[in-house]
Amino acid sequence: MKKIVITYGTYDLLHVGHINLLKRARDLGDYLIVGLSTDEFNRMKNKDCFLPYVQRKAVLETIRYVDEVIPEENWEQKVADIKNKKIDIFVMGNDWEGKFDELKKCCEVVYLERTPDISTTCLKENIIDKVKKLI
Repeated sequence: MKKIVITYGTYDLLHVGHINLLKRARDLGDYLIVGLSTDEFNRMKNKDCFLPYVQRKAVLETIRYVDEVIPEENWEQKVADIKNKKIDIFVMGNDWEGKFDELKKCCEVVYLERTPDISTTCLKENIIDKVKKLI
């Protein structure tokens, strides 16, 4: 029987940490679904993205570990997604440890260790610093 895994995120400025997380999530099952935060949801979270949803989705869809990309429009949709997509394993980075434990009623919950020394926040800060030096 096919084991289905789901993870969620913004995936702005794709980097090796994202790829590592997606690979390890996919290795837990046979099919990986990524719930990708929409632009509207990111605004609700006060999160700025360099790339719009359609571009982030297009990039994710080219990654061999990703089988399907769905829009993440709010925090509450996770339970419905798990039921509708028949999810076996919910995966997030370990910086979210404990925050999704209520989903253990619906499926297995796994928190994966993040790749050290890389994050989208750090990349954005480095880009901004380099642009400021050019001005």
